[in-house]
Amino acid sequence: MKDYWPRLADKQLQKRLQAKGAVLIQGPKWCGKTETATQQAGSVLALDQPDQTTQYLHMAELSPTTLLKGETPRLIDEWQLAPQLWNAVRYEVDQRGINGQFILTGSALPADLDPTAHTGTGRISRLTMRPMSLFESRNSSGQVSLTQLFAGKDLAVETPSSLGDICYLICRGGWPQAAKLEGEPALFQAQDYYEALVEADISRVDSVTRDREKAKRLLRSYARHVGSQASLETVRQDILANAEDSFDQKTLYSYLAALNKIFVIEDVPAWNPNLRSKTTIRTTDTRYFVDPSIAVAALGLGPQDLMHDLETLCLLFENLCIRDLRIYAEYLGGNIYHYRDKADRECDAVIHLRQGHYGLVEVKLGGDSLIEEGAENLKRLATDFDTSKMPAPSFLLILCAKAPYAYRRADGIYIAPITSLCP
Repeated sequence: MKDYWPRLADKQLQKRLQAKGAVLIQGPKWCGKTETATQQAGSVLALDQPDQTTQYLHMAELSPTTLLKGETPRLIDEWQLAPQLWNAVRYEVDQRGINGQFILTGSALPADLDPTAHTGTGRISRLTMRPMSLFESRNSSGQVSLTQLFAGKDLAVETPSSLGDICYLICRGGWPQAAKLEGEPALFQAQDYYEALVEADISRVDSVTRDREKAKRLLRSYARHVGSQASLETVRQDILANAEDSFDQKTLYSYLAALNKIFVIEDVPAWNPNLRSKTTIRTTDTRYFVDPSIAVAALGLGPQDLMHDLETLCLLFENLCIRDLRIYAEYLGGNIYHYRDKADRECDAVIHLRQGHYGLVEVKLGGDSLIEEGAENLKRLATDFDTSKMPAPSFLLILCAKAPYAYRRADGIYIAPITSLCP
């Protein structure tokens, strides 16, 4: 058996199987969905098995319940190849009346799911997987946990980190296969992912032929706007700036819809807290990729390029932090948001748990001046929340690329490098 590196999704999957009849694991290809599901599966049906696919698809049309027979939990890998299995799984779950019967995995949302198909609510739980966080890929020491921060624990640990290492980790990404390699070979995974994306995946997802060069231009533009609330029209105009052909709104929306279906881009929604004043909250999503290495590949950059372009490094480092914070927050039962108001008071990430507790996070490369700037911003922002209507923030955190220590300052603000963080 392959050397399996444990994932935070392992426990999430286990809990969902105990609570529901079936679990759908979705996320980008190559992020480890099948390998994670296999660890807990009693039997496996791989619909993309080369010498069996045609027969499986015929059987899915003629007698879908036949494909569902096997040791439970039964894993149905790449289920979107036979969308009719969705209703079959939902029906079988109802008939059996037992939890933990099926695991479905897929790297795309099916284009032709029957509109009459049941949503699966109450029967099928959804679990989103992403490429590995630094904690999962063994590039974070895990000395600083979000659980500690929410509990208000004091902190003082040595956490040496290198800007060069961060550049490499951004370019490598969290792809499981790459995480087990070192040096230049580990960088090929993201490049291969990008090439497969523009050559085939963006068209294959819904059987709509899309132009390779237009896909590349869109991804480059999106990469240039990472971490911003750029409107889609701004992205479109950026694409047109150096192009001879057209790229109208309809085309843009079609390409973006495809990228969302295959989990390539994953924007962060705006957070709207209770404020003392009637401040207008900007509601535009913040642009991000599911993994920063996709943006790097789209821009044609490498670790050394990032070292010599700190502005781009800063934006892509933010994407890295958002990826990890998403994974950690969801593990704790929470979500990630972005905050910005009309006065441009901003917070890079708000970690909001279901119980109502939340933490405010600023992302900085490091250095005394940047850290102090982030600290002042967090303190100003925290005073704007109406604590008669909502709790005060549980913690204020400056997440760094480079910092010799993780600690809690005298004013209560935490400082920690991303390479020390865990849930």
